[in-house]
Amino acid sequence: MNNSFTHTIAVDGPAASGKGTIARRLAQELGYYHLDTGLLYRAVGWLAKDQIDDELACGKIAAGLDPSQLRDPGFVSNLPSESTGELASRVSVYPQVRTALLAFQRKIAILSPGAVLDGRDIGTVVCPDAGKKLFITATIEIRAQRRWKQLISSQTSLTYEQVLHSLQGRDQRDSTRSTAPLKKAADALLIDSSHLTIDEVYARAIGHIRS
Repeated sequence: MNNSFTHTIAVDGPAASGKGTIARRLAQELGYYHLDTGLLYRAVGWLAKDQIDDELACGKIAAGLDPSQLRDPGFVSNLPSESTGELASRVSVYPQVRTALLAFQRKIAILSPGAVLDGRDIGTVVCPDAGKKLFITATIEIRAQRRWKQLISSQTSLTYEQVLHSLQGRDQRDSTRSTAPLKKAADALLIDSSHLTIDEVYARAIGHIRS
């Protein structure tokens, strides 16, 4: 194992599976850094929205991403929307974008005393030598229901069917892209959160980390 990643925790899974919530709680409990890698792709997608079909342009935007932008409330307010999630999924299939963001993610992963990264390919590509790995999933119907409830307060015209359709498209792109597809690492603990409370999922996760 690469000792640089001994204290790295990789949390992977599809959209709306609950992995971000679990990753944040783990980081808080352990006193580790946390990186939601999806935010990086959402930021690139938002910045590249007018050039979304141009891989070269998207790659340049990813290479020039300024971390300070992710601390700007005005900019970050654009990122949680379902439409920005769609943009993130589209730019994430571009090898140039993924390559540009890989080094950024690995710099965070090796910070002391440790780091929790959540995304789609942390345990398989970004940090294959992570000390602990989790893969959190749920049925697509339950994930769509969760995401719809999360977004409906700010996007009042959004329907469950629209969210379900969006997640189906994102799952398809994430799982079939040629570069770093979404998949469970062989040594990751699988947690299906479909019929578990967030506390039950967290209990399994922290138990695995401390084992």
